[in-house]
Amino acid sequence: MLTVSQTAEFLQTVDHVLILTHVRPDGDTVGCAAALCAGLRALGKTAYLLPNPELTRNTAPYFRPYEAPEGFVPETVISTDIATVGLFPENAKPYAGRVDLAIDHHPSFEHFGRANIVRPEAAACGELIYDILAALGPITPEMALPLYVALSTDTGCFVYTNTTPRTHQVAAALMALDIDYRTVNKVFFRTKSRKQMQLEGAMLSAAEFYDQDRVAVLPVPLSLMARIQADESDAEDLSSLGGQIEGVDCAITMRELRPDVWKMSLRTGDRVSATLACQLLGGGGHAAAAGCTVEAPFEEAKRRILDAVAQVTPDCRL
Repeated sequence: MLTVSQTAEFLQTVDHVLILTHVRPDGDTVGCAAALCAGLRALGKTAYLLPNPELTRNTAPYFRPYEAPEGFVPETVISTDIATVGLFPENAKPYAGRVDLAIDHHPSFEHFGRANIVRPEAAACGELIYDILAALGPITPEMALPLYVALSTDTGCFVYTNTTPRTHQVAAALMALDIDYRTVNKVFFRTKSRKQMQLEGAMLSAAEFYDQDRVAVLPVPLSLMARIQADESDAEDLSSLGGQIEGVDCAITMRELRPDVWKMSLRTGDRVSATLACQLLGGGGHAAAAGCTVEAPFEEAKRRILDAVAQVTPDCRL
């Protein structure tokens, strides 16, 4: 396992770098990749991000300036905020066996890189990227803005329980570089499309409650997406909705990706370990935010995730 200084030394020796982001990319993986790419370019390196077909309207502007041209052949491959090769997009899978450096912050990180650095206590992978870039030289506004996206989105604009004093310290240092953090806050946290609001209303109407109303299941079937004519951008961050319901300390968002293929996103309090529950079904993540994928009809998929939650929660009564 590399230290920050060892990682910085490694990055100084490489060139022609391709940076990978995970499926259904969020602000952390995009922000980390963009900031790292900007940092490598500041060192005079050739660096790009592997195109990700699932970018949303919110994340795309931070990604596109660094997107690799067709035919780019890397000498070095780096992943950011990816816990397992199972989260590689289809076009990243050819690189699964040749990741030279994997940078992550998930407790379930699988150490798939030839070299690895992980900080499970970090609220966002962006905190770790910040320290690595700071060890390479001054943090510039070009690095700071995507890093702010990374930190703010993985902490719900600094309100999730994973937020620490260190998170605020890094955010303050980034804000001091005169970046447009106000637009980030507005776009990601105070603006929703009408279709997203329709999705949220339908999810709440269809929500099912278990374990003395402490566990909520909110379904997002393909039929709902089609009825509202919603796309990936409209479905961004739906997993945060259930946790806002009073009395719920385990919110399970069931998003149907393909017929009978369900992406489970768990958001939990201290009573329920999201990581342990999802690991039982081949997934992972953090103690309070984790995910997994289940291939089964809705009722069976729901039963599997509820059983997993009950298995890791001694006082759970379904």
